[in-house]
Amino acid sequence: MSWKSRTFLACLIVGIPAVAAADALAPADVKFDDMSVSQSLTGQPGDPVKGRKVFADRKLGNCLACHAVADQKDQLFHGEVGPELDGAADRWSEGELRAIVADAKMVFSEETVMPGFYSLNVGADVRKNLVGKTILSAQDVEDVVAYLATLKE
Repeated sequence: MSWKSRTFLACLIVGIPAVAAADALAPADVKFDDMSVSQSLTGQPGDPVKGRKVFADRKLGNCLACHAVADQKDQLFHGEVGPELDGAADRWSEGELRAIVADAKMVFSEETVMPGFYSLNVGADVRKNLVGKTILSAQDVEDVVAYLATLKE
């Protein structure tokens, strides 16, 4: 039995989505090219409905802490640190959105306050139980990108 088959079987047994375990790119393998990541992190399409939830979830993306979006009127406390994201799909391509969400420091600069949601380069003083972990899963990133791709003027 191949390692992929064993991984898939193990994921089924413990209830982890096999896509995330078997097919997701490792954070170190994400290829940034001209401020874009053209390759899907999972090989699976993102789900914009799930992405909208991740975007607003204060324990996951918490994107609303810094960004305002008219589509999220049902949520409280939209931030003003980052740009408003209405029309994001008109300003950035899918690959650029993926790069920004995966690791904004690779797109803008090391000084940006936006965290890398699929990066291990998160700075100093990381809680011990979070060392070596990303903020979002690869599929969460794909879902958020799919959601952002729906935000047109």
